[in-house]
Amino acid sequence: MKKNSLLAVVLIVGFACCNNNTEEKKGEAAINKDTTTAPMTAKETVTKRAPIINITDTLSVKRTVLYMKDSAASADRVGLKLAEILGFKLSAVIKKNGLKTTGQPMAWYNSTKAPYFFEAGIPVDKKPVKKPSNVYIREIGVDSVVVAHFYGPYDLLPQAYDALNDWMKSHKKTKKGKPYEIYAGEPMNKDGKMKDPYKVQTDVVFPWK
Repeated sequence: MKKNSLLAVVLIVGFACCNNNTEEKKGEAAINKDTTTAPMTAKETVTKRAPIINITDTLSVKRTVLYMKDSAASADRVGLKLAEILGFKLSAVIKKNGLKTTGQPMAWYNSTKAPYFFEAGIPVDKKPVKKPSNVYIREIGVDSVVVAHFYGPYDLLPQAYDALNDWMKSHKKTKKGKPYEIYAGEPMNKDGKMKDPYKVQTDVVFPWK
């Protein structure tokens, strides 16, 4: 992923990603499984159409992820810190160690209200020889996961979490570890303009057992 696209991703998703609770449900999602969300109000129907959420029961990809931990006192600060971590700090570690990125940026969120605690990482081809003390390594194995492939405005992303929670309940599955997000789609086109959000993919992943 190019640096300008990476920064666009983290700045756009910063607010939405740390609000993965179910207090506000903004629209009824189009989901290809037996999940439901709250109906839209008349105002929401006019101003914003529902996101597309496709759910897949699959296996996770084996990854080695360099990540950093941080916190933010407000939602808008999350986006700024994500940009700093993913666009500069981790990128510098990757370059210094001669590593190659092997996937899209990822994030884990430990809290759903202020103060926000989160981890942000980038998959790489191997472990670095030397790394700063504040950089960690997470190995993701081949595990059973259910993934919500989300297409739509990021402020509607909590619906993907709702859909996955419904799937887990209906299939009598239990979460294994923390959910995470993968920013799979490029938010900018080749001309540097923002794409239609309904054409940009974000994956929300729930490991299960």
